[in-house]
Amino acid sequence: MCLLLGATGVGKTLLVKRLQEVSSRDGKGDLGEPPPTRPTVGTNLTDIVAQRKITIRELGGCMGPIWSSYYGNCRSLLFMMDASDPTQLSASCVQLLGLLSSEQLAEASVLILFNKIDLPCYMAMEEMKSLIRLPDIIACAKQNITTAEISAREGTGLAEVLAWLQATHRANG
Repeated sequence: MCLLLGATGVGKTLLVKRLQEVSSRDGKGDLGEPPPTRPTVGTNLTDIVAQRKITIRELGGCMGPIWSSYYGNCRSLLFMMDASDPTQLSASCVQLLGLLSSEQLAEASVLILFNKIDLPCYMAMEEMKSLIRLPDIIACAKQNITTAEISAREGTGLAEVLAWLQATHRANG
């Protein structure tokens, strides 16, 4: 199981829909217009077939207070942040620290996704890493942490996310 977490409005639902498209096309071809999405109330389960079936459980951002009840059987964690909204970064960082300190997630591999790099107001990766002190977080975390800049809307970086999921779920059995 892979958990997909992040604040409301960061693009989690669109990411899952786009990952399905990318995996079904083997990363080839234009993704076209993004499909319509609505804020997730509750949870969505989606299977991505990428060499093997990977189930992604997306939890709505408003469910933050009860995310921990879904940590069991979590092999990997996709944590999404909005690269175009600096005011949300600190709240997202607090959420991330809570996730990384959970014993249930101590063995999970973590991919931090900085989404919305297609927007003109997005912050550079180095600026975001510096603002949330990501090098310090990575140094103190028990988990193996990777970062990626993506645009779920445009499809930028999604092949890399899929490759990370494949490698992580292959390595974890």
